[in-house]
Amino acid sequence: MEFMEVVRERYSCKDYDSSRQVEKEKLDHILEAGRLAPTAKNLQEQHIYVVQSEEGLAKIDKLTRCRYGAPTVLLVAFDKNNVFTYPGGKRDSGIEDASIVATHLMLAAKDAGVESCWLNLFDPEEAAREFGLPEHEEVLMLLDLGYPAEGAGPMSNHGKRKDLAETVSYL
Repeated sequence: MEFMEVVRERYSCKDYDSSRQVEKEKLDHILEAGRLAPTAKNLQEQHIYVVQSEEGLAKIDKLTRCRYGAPTVLLVAFDKNNVFTYPGGKRDSGIEDASIVATHLMLAAKDAGVESCWLNLFDPEEAAREFGLPEHEEVLMLLDLGYPAEGAGPMSNHGKRKDLAETVSYL
């Protein structure tokens, strides 16, 4: 798939075929794209947890109602003790680097023919506790992965975008 086609066609899938697992080679392709994502000072503070077991998916369902039957969920976290602190000390790279990684995961999924949905309707601290993550890791998001159920597709407003002139200014 051409890059702009991937960007145009990717949508947040909200109805998965739970009987069809993402093949290992496709999952590896997706995870590799996350590994290659740029991070501040190349700190690579991300940690991606692959949740596919019945027990793990039950934990996801306890955290959020938004799994939508996805057979795979990626939990994207970052090491908050291994981030770049920006001048002024008010911000660091953790959330943005993990977001870049997550975006790479979503686009690679579409490129591999797998749909995804970025989940943020959950308590990140509860997720960290539920999965027993180390205290130095902060959960950014959950990413549903899978194949769409029959009849699933993008929301009706998926293709509506503001004109570039409304979202870009030249200074």
